[in-house]
Amino acid sequence: MARKPDPSPAATRAKPQNIQELARIAGVSSATVSRALAGTGNLSVQTRERVRALAEELGFRPSSMARNLRTGRTGAIGVVVPLGHERTQHISDPFFMTLLGHIADNVTERGYDLLLTRVVPNDPAWLDAIVDAGRVDGVIVVGQSDQAEVLDQVAQRYAPMVVWGARIEGHHYTTVGSDNRLGGRIGAEHLLARGCRKLAFFGDPRVPEVEQRLHGFRDAIRSAGPGHVGALLPVHFVPELALTTISDYLAIAEGIDGIFAASDTIAMMTIQALADQGRAVPDDVKVIGFDDLDIARHTLPPLSSVRQDLAAGAGALVDALMRRLAGAPAEAISLQPTVTERASTSAG
Repeated sequence: MARKPDPSPAATRAKPQNIQELARIAGVSSATVSRALAGTGNLSVQTRERVRALAEELGFRPSSMARNLRTGRTGAIGVVVPLGHERTQHISDPFFMTLLGHIADNVTERGYDLLLTRVVPNDPAWLDAIVDAGRVDGVIVVGQSDQAEVLDQVAQRYAPMVVWGARIEGHHYTTVGSDNRLGGRIGAEHLLARGCRKLAFFGDPRVPEVEQRLHGFRDAIRSAGPGHVGALLPVHFVPELALTTISDYLAIAEGIDGIFAASDTIAMMTIQALADQGRAVPDDVKVIGFDDLDIARHTLPPLSSVRQDLAAGAGALVDALMRRLAGAPAEAISLQPTVTERASTSAG
């Protein structure tokens, strides 16, 4: 037989500290309170509404920790940015901020919280520590950096993980990213079509995505035939370091008339370095970036860029992770890049 509810006015009652105390006040079992607040189980509409009304009246909110223990879920998604190749880079980088913003929108729309972690790997077990901590239900890794082997090892035992970046043959984790080799090729072809013959690629090929862009760049140079040259300058993603490296190179390089930058940030530093040396863009040197971020429209001159659809990519990342969380397979997704032409490659 159910206990009679406490007849004292709500105003005189202390706020319940747990489900057990609310059950005592409501005159029902703890299980009934739990089912009523969670919207589960076979309860009468009257009982469910009475318990919920009482909880609202007394300002009671069930403990998320207790709920997590019952459901085995945390309600949070981890978003991890590993920076093994570029330890001084920050997530305030425009690329990271753009992609992370889209991911956050998609995660919260699914009813999850987001836990963001920037990792400078000093221990090969850094990802094991994250997935084993029990703080998140799944993980989105933004960029592989130089940590592909670490990601692969964890993916073989931890299913709810999706990675933004290039697909690497033989690796077990699910990737979502642009066709970087195609992006490199069409970016170089854009420069070649505008009369460039001595091209340079600025970027760090230790990063899988940049390495694939470089392969595409070289594909285009080879297809262009004799008389076309494509040089490589390894360049940091950190703007200040990139500017120094690019300035030193341009001071000694002769005849460069087209530059493919592996990111819009590197392209911006390239335009600045050229301006510092009195070389005009696009009249003396044409410059194209990669990503087509909002900042590309505001450089001087506005920057041509290989566009990857980061909004669509973020949606695909979260969709793939939700499938993983549901126990379903999720295939790798390759987005098709396009070229956005602006004044940095066209005098018109």
